[in-house]
Amino acid sequence: MTAPSIILTRLDVQRLEQLIDRVGESSPGVEALQRELDRAEEVVGHDEVPATVVTMNSSVHCREESSGKDYHLTLVYPKDANADQGKISILAPVGSALLGLQVGQHIDWPAPGGKTLKLELLSVEAQPKDGGPFTL
Repeated sequence: MTAPSIILTRLDVQRLEQLIDRVGESSPGVEALQRELDRAEEVVGHDEVPATVVTMNSSVHCREESSGKDYHLTLVYPKDANADQGKISILAPVGSALLGLQVGQHIDWPAPGGKTLKLELLSVEAQPKDGGPFTL
């Protein structure tokens, strides 16, 4: 499956590049995140990003294609991740795949056991225009 085009904010790109510098390129999830940053079709100011695009600290509603199961997730920095609360790290496979996605687009979510789930982004429920709080 071809990855959908993505839009990122300059602020998110700047902060995520700082995160990569801090955790190191060999850390789990960094390579996938760097691929996402590199393939951004458009990088815009945080005041220009459409409300339908996933940015850092966005809360989203996704549906798994085959089961119809709904997920309510928030894309966060690693220190704020908590799977029980639906807070997904940007360094998790689904986290980096969600970044920059637009409502209506699909992603593949590598699940435990080697299974791949197909998720559709149904809505961006909340999107902090400034990327939300940031500390590493």
